[in-house]
Amino acid sequence: MNITPRFLRLCPSASIMLLLVAICGLTGCLSRPALTRQSFSFSLPPVAVTNVVKHDFVLGMRSLQIAAPFDGRSLIFRTGEFTYERDPYAEFLESPADELMPAVREWFSTTGDFRAVTEAGSALKPDMLVEINVSQMYGDFRQPKHPAAIMAVQFVFFDSAKGVPGNAVFQKKCSRQIPLRAPTAAALMAGWDQAISEILAEISADLRFPNAKK
Repeated sequence: MNITPRFLRLCPSASIMLLLVAICGLTGCLSRPALTRQSFSFSLPPVAVTNVVKHDFVLGMRSLQIAAPFDGRSLIFRTGEFTYERDPYAEFLESPADELMPAVREWFSTTGDFRAVTEAGSALKPDMLVEINVSQMYGDFRQPKHPAAIMAVQFVFFDSAKGVPGNAVFQKKCSRQIPLRAPTAAALMAGWDQAISEILAEISADLRFPNAKK
């Protein structure tokens, strides 16, 4: 018994098209192409060191924390007054705090402000400790034609005796809004690199050293 629909018997080309659609559906040729995942890390611009007054202090990086919801690996975009989105295809290689800590430590080491900059567990005991808290870190894409990288960071420096924090000797909160060339993840990462570099330069210029010997 021939069960081919009458319209297909009358139009052989229709049966061919139907077969091609079925094959494409099975092989995925009708699906959207897979998006490429991107992984990022902080890469601060080189520090221009000029007329630096080097102090005989060892700085210890006590902690660096990033507030929720900006502490995840996925990059965060602000799309509305109260709405944010995570980009599932753009993320940090590690947690943003783990990525930012070495970059900040390297920056303080390069400026020459301190005799040395150590991390937790170092045998070299610090004379000063710093706690760093990032309260904002996202891409402001509410206006697609005017995207910006947003970052706000608070620094608290403590006098230290053998690595134990004492009195707070200096604290400051800095923020930056860096215009981006395009509303993309790569442009946002470059904006954050510029933002944290400018913030660290401001902190270095304003930092007060207790009983400093110049």
